[in-house]
Amino acid sequence: MAFANGVREAGGSRTGVVGLVPCAVGGTKITQWARGTRLYGQLVSRARESVKDGGTIRGVLWYQGESDTVRKEDAEAYKANMKTLITNLRSDLNLPALPVIQVALASGEGKFIETVRSAQLAINLPNVKCVDAKGSPLEPDHLHLTTVSQEHVGLNLAHAFLASFGHML
Repeated sequence: MAFANGVREAGGSRTGVVGLVPCAVGGTKITQWARGTRLYGQLVSRARESVKDGGTIRGVLWYQGESDTVRKEDAEAYKANMKTLITNLRSDLNLPALPVIQVALASGEGKFIETVRSAQLAINLPNVKCVDAKGSPLEPDHLHLTTVSQEHVGLNLAHAFLASFGHML
């Protein structure tokens, strides 16, 4: 909601309705979001459903990767897997320039946090931006962001969206 409110407040009258299509599933690896998986199918289905009555998909917000920090192999494969996910989503939604704003991890379940973060920060595809959550206060579990941190990241996502893609509103 912080993202939607941030876009509406900063975008003014040109913004119109901001709809969100939640597809998040906690504790998942990026490979569980690959084309052909149940989660990927649900993501594409929900996205298509959201525009069937005239809506427009303006972007994807992506905050995922903590589970990919456990195994070195998963962390090292993250960049390629994320690039493939973006390419497949753009193809399957017929939106070749679809903006994607991902969040670079603030934490992780394993010891390969920096490997995944580096991969997230290094993705160099058109219309892909990254918001860094490093240093955001965490809950006592040392994994999940506090509510205040979630709101802060949401506003940072809104600012990144408006700065890079606001002309698309």
